[in-house]
Amino acid sequence: MKEFIKGNKVLLIILLISVIVSVQTAVGRMSVEAENDRYDTVLDYKELESMANQSEYDIKRWLSEFKRMGINKVGLSEESIYSLMEDSKIPVTAQTIYEVKKKSLWEHEIPQELMKKMKEMKYNEFDVLVRVGSRDTYTFIDKAMSERYDHKKFFAVPTDQGGVIFVKGSAGEALYSQKDKIMDSKHKGFREKNEIVGSKVMYLNLGLMDSKRKILEDAGMQIIPRTSSYDGWNDKRYAEAVLKEYRELKIEPEYVIIGGEGIPGYDDGIDTMKNYVKETKIRIGLIETTTQRGNIMQKGVTDVVENSNYNAVRVFSVWDYIQNRYKYYGYSGAQEIENTFFRAITERNIRVLYFKPIRQTDDYGIYVTEPEEYHQLFKNLNERLAAHNIEVGRATVLENYKVSQIKKFIIFLGSIAAGVILLSTLFRLKQKHKIVLLVIGAMLTASGFLFAPSKVDLVTSFVPAVLIPCIALSLLIRESKVLREKKITYWRTVLSGEIMLIILVVISLLGGFMTCAPISSINYMLEINIFRGVKLAQLLPLCYFVPAYLATFGFGKGRENKRSNTLEIRDIRAVLNLDIKVWMVLLTMIVGGIGIYYIMRTGHESSAQVSSLEMLFRNTLEDHLLARPRTKEFLFAFPMLVLFVYAVRNDMKLISFIFGLGATIGLTSVVNTFMHIRTPLFLGLARTGYSLIFGIILSIIAVCIFKGLHVCAKKIKEEIHV
Repeated sequence: MKEFIKGNKVLLIILLISVIVSVQTAVGRMSVEAENDRYDTVLDYKELESMANQSEYDIKRWLSEFKRMGINKVGLSEESIYSLMEDSKIPVTAQTIYEVKKKSLWEHEIPQELMKKMKEMKYNEFDVLVRVGSRDTYTFIDKAMSERYDHKKFFAVPTDQGGVIFVKGSAGEALYSQKDKIMDSKHKGFREKNEIVGSKVMYLNLGLMDSKRKILEDAGMQIIPRTSSYDGWNDKRYAEAVLKEYRELKIEPEYVIIGGEGIPGYDDGIDTMKNYVKETKIRIGLIETTTQRGNIMQKGVTDVVENSNYNAVRVFSVWDYIQNRYKYYGYSGAQEIENTFFRAITERNIRVLYFKPIRQTDDYGIYVTEPEEYHQLFKNLNERLAAHNIEVGRATVLENYKVSQIKKFIIFLGSIAAGVILLSTLFRLKQKHKIVLLVIGAMLTASGFLFAPSKVDLVTSFVPAVLIPCIALSLLIRESKVLREKKITYWRTVLSGEIMLIILVVISLLGGFMTCAPISSINYMLEINIFRGVKLAQLLPLCYFVPAYLATFGFGKGRENKRSNTLEIRDIRAVLNLDIKVWMVLLTMIVGGIGIYYIMRTGHESSAQVSSLEMLFRNTLEDHLLARPRTKEFLFAFPMLVLFVYAVRNDMKLISFIFGLGATIGLTSVVNTFMHIRTPLFLGLARTGYSLIFGIILSIIAVCIFKGLHVCAKKIKEEIHV
């Protein structure tokens, strides 16, 4: 160790300065995260109404129940042709001209004035015909269309009962059914054909319905209007009409949760919405995706958020698959839904829950209609959040935290120093060569910050995520070899292994700070931008372990006690000339399979599903600890690190190699914890601390069991030879 420090003194000093800057940056971020301490809930009116229709209580009673739970905001979607059609009490039907023309003499059923206008507008199969059987509803639709949309795109004619409205559509707006096979007499067989069954123009927003709005106002609920905008129908005229309605109805929403394809007015630019957000100080809701990674970013949202100085909150929408987790994993009620909300708020900077009522797991159309279930859900959730100093109230906004370019440069300079140190552990590098590599790296880094700063940010974060665990691995391998040469006792081996585990986890923890510090800015904490390369950062240290192990222990007969710690050509040649045995192939397949599964399990988009038993185990840890430790660390990787030290001490070459690979997973996992920038740093520290404590305990047990097996195996081997 002394020789290592002496040979890399300058590089280690630079690396230390980089670590200090990273920690200082992380501490600043933690103070910002500590102020983000309130969350809010917004109810979905449409689903609340559907639940009320299935229960013994009307919607007014349900609103009263939720208000008792501390929830006083309701998301009210604007009406559309489609939503009016869904309401059985409102006589509205809409069809594409493609569907209308299927009926003979269809032209005679349309008012002649309208038919004449349709011909002038050159109607086609993608256009939509709306029939309204109520004069009030017709007036509502006609008024909204006239105020919001280009008159050249629609035409309305009143009738005795209501009216008929023709709306221009396009092929790009058409909605199709699944492909059907039809008989093709010309080609003597079958061909596939798509049926036009609707159009996006049926979803054009028309405004808020007075009857629903009055119900909410009478219940003392704040209305969060939900407006959806669609390309081609989303100009400045539309945006101004939407905002005008808000003002006329004296609706001052605390959050704007964008729907559809873009922010209101996007076809003509974003100025209308930018000015509204600045004027009202309204918080912009960023809806998390179904995979719980990133946000659904409609056109123009990012620009408006940036212009508002990031006056935005992350929104968790209760998707269908979450609604259906009632009595899930064998729970008695909505505990798993509660767990999902808890993780969203504490781990992913979610500050608004867009709540939809719970549904039965075995029947997705049936709602849970016992008020006590909802009272218990939010009571338990708020009690658990209190332990994290998060309370109910108007959702807080993260301060616009930024990391200076100078700090990023210093951090990356430390990463370059770490890279040179790693090269020197594998190859013989003279001091002057190390300095040359450091200078070249610094010059390239400076060029990157000048000409491609946005890309350099991710590189600055990614590089230490790979290099610092690799440095920890090099220390593990070399110090284990030193212990073997000292021939220390069993208990000293265990103690040394535990001390090494603590030191290497701390080193990886510092690597985590170097990884998160450069991108600890508001756009990453809100997941407007996302760190890429998590899986690669976990794979590369595994690849590094192989040459690092060879550099220290060599390969082949007579190379076990090599004095040099550098990678030599004969080591590589020995590996390439190895006689492959069947057991080696089988072992490689097993280890490779475990590695593939490990990589697949990483991230929310993973194709490898977590078992119910493991989820219950995770939830139990989550219930009783401040943060759930990572199971792969304390159950698997950390014990394998100590077992690696024991195996090296006892000259178990192949077994020590396998244990080393497992230890690598643990060291990279510590850094990986801090790659999730949306997760508060104190949670990552707590998670790693718990993992280390449990890992120490389990590693002692694991070594004792392994020693027992080792002793038994030696006795059996001796008896066989006798």
